[in-house]
Amino acid sequence: MPPVEPALVPAPRTVEESAPGGFPLTPDTPLWAGPGTGTTERWLRSTLGPALGLRFPPGTEDTRDGLRLRLDDTLAPEAYRLAVLPGRGVEIAGGGPAGVFWGAQTLRQLLGPDAFRKAPVRPGATRTVPHRIVEDGPRFRWRGLMLDVARHFMPKEGVLRYLDLMAAHKLNVLHFHLTDDQGWRIEIERYPRLTETGSWRARTKLGHRASPLWNDTPHGGHYTQDDIREIVAYAAERHIAVVPEIDVPGHSQAAIAAYPELGNTDVVDTSSLTVWDTWGINPNVLAPTDTTLRFYEGVLEEVLELFPADATGPSAFASSSSSLPFSSFSSFVHIGGDECPKDQWRASDVAQKRIADLGLADEDALQSWFIGHFAGWLAERGRRLIGWDEILQGGLAPGAAVSSWRGYAGGVAAARAGHDVVMCPEQHVYLDHRQDAGPEEPVPIGYVRTLEDVYRFEPVPAELTPEDAGRVLGTQANAWSEVTENQARVDYQVFPRLAALAEVAWSALPAPAERDFAGFERRMAAHYRRLDALGVAYRPPAGPLPWQRRPGVLGRPIDGAPPQR
Repeated sequence: MPPVEPALVPAPRTVEESAPGGFPLTPDTPLWAGPGTGTTERWLRSTLGPALGLRFPPGTEDTRDGLRLRLDDTLAPEAYRLAVLPGRGVEIAGGGPAGVFWGAQTLRQLLGPDAFRKAPVRPGATRTVPHRIVEDGPRFRWRGLMLDVARHFMPKEGVLRYLDLMAAHKLNVLHFHLTDDQGWRIEIERYPRLTETGSWRARTKLGHRASPLWNDTPHGGHYTQDDIREIVAYAAERHIAVVPEIDVPGHSQAAIAAYPELGNTDVVDTSSLTVWDTWGINPNVLAPTDTTLRFYEGVLEEVLELFPADATGPSAFASSSSSLPFSSFSSFVHIGGDECPKDQWRASDVAQKRIADLGLADEDALQSWFIGHFAGWLAERGRRLIGWDEILQGGLAPGAAVSSWRGYAGGVAAARAGHDVVMCPEQHVYLDHRQDAGPEEPVPIGYVRTLEDVYRFEPVPAELTPEDAGRVLGTQANAWSEVTENQARVDYQVFPRLAALAEVAWSALPAPAERDFAGFERRMAAHYRRLDALGVAYRPPAGPLPWQRRPGVLGRPIDGAPPQR
């Protein structure tokens, strides 16, 4: 890669010094926003302005002593050109509204860590933007973070905060894991017991599922429909698509506890089930009945209203990502599809009759039929299904996409079969996994995945042909929450590794072994000051602080290097 500004994360394509010195921003510096740049103008006035005491009075297109925002159709939609020139002020040009917004995030970094605060800490100080020309744009269109709010609920304010943190790192997809065995987090008006019963559990396993410890305080919470609308609107202002996940047919005990008829009632007394209070793979799965299908169609009807798609037309449903626009990411609905044990279906006369009536080979084919039903149902409404890589078993409907989590193999198989793929293998980008092998690491889960490990993660498998590689939409980090019970714990697990993932997703990095991790660490030294200003309780490079440790709480560490495939 060419040399980059030391403090910029993720690394831009090119940075040039246009002249010595810089352009001073004062409270009287005017701001002009051209057509299509309103989201960036609002963000500058509501976020950057209050941080630095800048009023941004209105300017004109010809303003030479201010900040100008404009669209430039010669650039790719998310690309931008940030030019700070003597006598010309600051201009951010983007190929689309998102490009202008990402350029504003770079401007914020150039202004120093004070720009990441809520109010001025040095009132009246002149802020100087160095004379630079930054040409930049993303490698991948899907640059995501999955937040699991089902195992441990994250209040709405925490979600909004994470959307701001994503925007600061040029991430553009929030995968919102809303339902699981341990909790149902989204209000569905026609099925009120999903939140009345399904959003609370009586107690919670403390640590790994083998731990003898329990937290006996009831845990729960959910988002009202207006909360969801607010989250989606807040994300859209930051050019972030929100992809909801409603997990089926496994990971569904919270729903079955609320509506027992959804379970395999001829095998287990579903009326005795409660919201699950521990971790692992749950044997209680949805029954493959018409009652279940109609129930989840009702759920999804409300979900589609709360998470509206902003793209229509053939390009939103192309099987190849080469014609898939960013805006269509909001057309996706994630249905889970992972870790669905088949024991109850094997023992259920109802399930076996369904297999026979459909002429299916076995229970795996029954799950494929179940997933296929919702793929077709969503497609009829102009939406796209995405699920974990288990949905490939038994075949997958055209237009459906895959989140490859069990290594690379699922993504390779999906791409070769013509499906779009988001690469998020657990061995590399599961941020609940421990960051060091040391005994002070809190609740050690899984493989050691250091900051450098994440930085050297490559989303595109080498064995894919160029055509198949084009179906890799991008990548995301997954933050599962079994052992992250509050904001500080989430911050510790997610940061600073999310900054590394953001650079992997955005920047045109060389092959993993050739990446300049030492240079990234030098830039991170400045970036930690930004995270400090934002109040992020990240893992320090030297290891956890005393209050970040969790002595005596059993984890599940896995020794050795993770498999690469």
